Amino acid sequence: MCTSVKTDQISFGVNTGFKYLAELKINVSLTGKLCFSSLFSGVVCLGLLTFLLLAGIIGLLVCYIRVTHSLKQKIFNETNSTAERDQLQARYSAMTEERDQLRIERDNIRANLSFISQQIQQGWVYFSSSWYFISTAKKTWEDSRQDCVGRTADLLVINSLEEQVFIHGLNQEGFWIGLTDQVEEGKWMWVDGTELTTGFWDSGQPNSHGGTDEDCIAKWLEESAPEKSWHDVSCNKQVFWVCEKMVYL
Repeated sequence: MCTSVKTDQISFGVNTGFKYLAELKINVSLTGKLCFSSLFSGVVCLGLLTFLLLAGIIGLLVCYIRVTHSLKQKIFNETNSTAERDQLQARYSAMTEERDQLRIERDNIRANLSFISQQIQQGWVYFSSSWYFISTAKKTWEDSRQDCVGRTADLLVINSLEEQVFIHGLNQEGFWIGLTDQVEEGKWMWVDGTELTTGFWDSGQPNSHGGTDEDCIAKWLEESAPEKSWHDVSCNKQVFWVCEKMVYL
């Protein structure tokens, strides 16, 4: 059995279909717009984040460069300061050493001046690195030598014509010198253990006058020439004497 369909029912169905299609089209259009809007926003956000990231990286690089430069400058300044400090320290050490050396020299000069003053007060005379003491009393050769030893000296030893000329004017009378041949006759020895090489004998000296033992030597007679003033004399004779000690100032 066939069923009949009314015209208005068909028309309603068609209209309903078109309306559905229209609504579907609107929904699709809205959905596309919404999707496009979301995608655009994402791109914008991504670009903004990228820009901010680049800006941050650039800022960090600038900060790093500044810090590095500051550190290099600080190291440079500290290096220069260290070098200057070392130079100042070296100069200070040199000046301190020089000051100490000057103090030592000053103290040595003071000590020498004090020593010189004492020697002069005690009757010593200085000549060519030696001090000479001229006695004011007379003794035998041996006693005279013991007196010199007690003064941390000995009877004088004449080593040159200059010294002979100097001591020649110390006393108007004769005085003992440190020369003797008591150990071996005719072998004249100085008190320092050296043998006589150059003598300043007076004419006819030494002579052991009258056959007596004249084993000790004295500088004799002021009026004689300096290079001819030695006489051999008995060691027991009472004579002035001259002590000598070497002191390097």
